[in-house]
Amino acid sequence: MKETAFVACLLAELALTAFVLASEGGTAHCPALCRCEIRPWFSPSSIYTEAPTVDCNDLGLSTLPEKLPSDTQVLLLQTNNIITIEKSLDYLANVTDIDLSQNNISSVSDVHLGPLPHLLSLHMEENWVPALSDSCLPSLPNLQEFYINHNLISSISPGAFQGLGRLLRLHLNSNRLRGISREWFQPLPRLEILMIGENPIVQLSDMNFKPLVNLRSLVLARMNMSEIPDNTLVGLDNLESISFFDNLFVRVPRAALKKAKNLKFLDLNKNPIERIQRGDFVDMFHLKELGINSMPALVSIDSFALNNLPELTKIEATNNPKLSYIHPNAFHKLPRLETLMLNSNALSALHRGTVDSLPNLREVSMHSNPIRCDCVIRWINMNQTGVRFMEPNSLLCVEPPEYQGQHVRQVHFREMTEICLPLISPGSLPDRVTVGRGNLVTLHCRAFGEPEPEIYWVTPSGDRVLPNSVSDKHYMHPEGTFEIYDITKREAGLYTCVAHNLVGADLKSVLVVVDRYFPHPSVNALHIYVRSVQPNSISVSWENTHGGLVSNIKWFTVANAKHPSMAHTARVPSDVKEYRLTHLNPSTQYQVCVEVMSMQLGHNRDCVNVTTKGLAHPVESRATWNTVVMAACAVLFIVVAAACSLIYTSLQSQHFYRKLMVDQSQSLLSPSTRPGSASSLTELCVAGVKVRATVIDLPENSM
Repeated sequence: MKETAFVACLLAELALTAFVLASEGGTAHCPALCRCEIRPWFSPSSIYTEAPTVDCNDLGLSTLPEKLPSDTQVLLLQTNNIITIEKSLDYLANVTDIDLSQNNISSVSDVHLGPLPHLLSLHMEENWVPALSDSCLPSLPNLQEFYINHNLISSISPGAFQGLGRLLRLHLNSNRLRGISREWFQPLPRLEILMIGENPIVQLSDMNFKPLVNLRSLVLARMNMSEIPDNTLVGLDNLESISFFDNLFVRVPRAALKKAKNLKFLDLNKNPIERIQRGDFVDMFHLKELGINSMPALVSIDSFALNNLPELTKIEATNNPKLSYIHPNAFHKLPRLETLMLNSNALSALHRGTVDSLPNLREVSMHSNPIRCDCVIRWINMNQTGVRFMEPNSLLCVEPPEYQGQHVRQVHFREMTEICLPLISPGSLPDRVTVGRGNLVTLHCRAFGEPEPEIYWVTPSGDRVLPNSVSDKHYMHPEGTFEIYDITKREAGLYTCVAHNLVGADLKSVLVVVDRYFPHPSVNALHIYVRSVQPNSISVSWENTHGGLVSNIKWFTVANAKHPSMAHTARVPSDVKEYRLTHLNPSTQYQVCVEVMSMQLGHNRDCVNVTTKGLAHPVESRATWNTVVMAACAVLFIVVAAACSLIYTSLQSQHFYRKLMVDQSQSLLSPSTRPGSASSLTELCVAGVKVRATVIDLPENSM
């Protein structure tokens, strides 16, 4: 605000001075061939004014015109042949902007501008300046912009910018600087923008920019940097924007970025970063926009790669030819993200969970990707999201073949399968990797599928390597990245990535060559063996001495009138060495072939003819039948005997029952009463059992 007020007052003063000079008739004539007119002009603080301008651009001048109008505010001398300025311009009391770019100036000290207290902008880009000496720009106390880029500067004296305490913007990019000294910036406490990219800087140092306490924007583009020290950005508490465009970073410089606590805009475009990983952007609570475009090696954005960034509103990840995978949980706790740019990558799909995790998402750009129109992408057409897809006419299906070329939004979700095979992106793995002994080899394998596929690797020796397995020579990350440490010729060979789920598997191999060596297989590298033969099945196994990707097992009948030839195919991972063929016909000759694809020999194939066993011999069948008949007769005899026994038992029971009834009918009931008593004792004999009862006489009137 103070700088804006200062510039406003300065411009008002200049306007008043110009008016006085004009009223006094003191304005000189416009130099020959130049154009003098009032033009719009913006100050370094973006304040608009209409300034008297002298335009002497592209006139082939070797010296300045003899006399310039004294009310000149903007002096344009671009694209001439000026080498030095010997005569002071201090008579231009109102000048605020001088452009000396694209001339033949070889020393800033040869430009004698004189005391110009109102000069705000000085352009000297595209000259031949090799160095900046101490106090190279004296008597410019209010200079706010100095453009000295695209020169030949290889050295800068510690006091080169002495006296430029109000400088806000400094462009040193595209020179020949090989190092950066913090002493350069000591006189520049107000500097807000520093562009120092495109210099062959060998290495940055800790606290290189610490004196620039008010720096807001730092451009370190095209400096061939592969890393920066952790404390490089210490002291830049007001830094809002930083650009690492077109460097050689293979990973995000997370430790250094963590020191820039108020960073809002981060440009990592065009770096050979292979993975965006968890923790790359930790504690960047004020980050608003992230650019990870045009990365030639970027393969994946892994789980929780962008986590807890509460102010992030835009992600640009476009034009990455190998970016084939974004983990469903890649974006976590991004409550303000509105725009997700993912066009022109190698993505076959975008998980629904990725979009559902972004509550404020408004628009997604997915066009110009090889979209696979099946289970993973079907959510797009289910009308369950309010997200707008940019350029929908360029959102086309590439797979499966029946939908190729169709617009994704025109394929009804019911036509897409709910589950599907894994698919390893062709761009995620190269066919061949050549390295030197002792290096680290990193192989990335990513796959989409539903259910979410699991990934493992198979080494040239046939060993299966699972995620997080521990070894002295290699390690597999959970996302599918396989690392080989301190590689030697013993580890050279074919490595196979296997992605599998409940539906099936996909496989892709890469040949690792160490110091131009890889194991050459013998001519008969593939051998197939018959392990067992049954009437309806055959078991085969094989040995593959050079490793490889088993693409097919094929079997078919040899010409037979009863069973016409029909080929069958099975695809198995490279670590499977045995297979059982079932549902075969008995007494039938089959040809079984195993075909292995390898980088060394291409398709390697071996076949064997096998005849299934026939059914059992007829004599044996009759003997078996006789045995069955005899057994049936024995069972029948046992059943008849049991029935007879049951009948006999029943007849005996009936005879006993009749006898019992006869005895009961012959039994008499003979009561006897003893006189002389009010009661009598009666004896009853029922079926030989005596029962005594007492009979009591009651008077007739008792009733």
